[in-house]
Amino acid sequence: MYLKNLLQEDNLMMWVDYTINQAGNNFTVQGDTPTEVMDKGLYKPGDVFVVNENGWLVKTDDLSLLIQKYQMKKVDKNTF
Repeated sequence: MYLKNLLQEDNLMMWVDYTINQAGNNFTVQGDTPTEVMDKGLYKPGDVFVVNENGWLVKTDDLSLLIQKYQMKKVDKNTF
């Protein structure tokens, strides 16, 4: 449904020829310059994304909800 809405709104964009550098659980996307994707508006410092069940990174402005979900997962892992 989300992808269908994106297609209808003409917001779908395919990014190609970029490098994903990973260090542990962290990663960055780089183009011809280290900040090209930020310069083109893909993301900016302070942006928060949540990965959905289909693997999409969905931008969210609700940081408090993200923290609550994280805390709930920590509690679940510590429950026997």
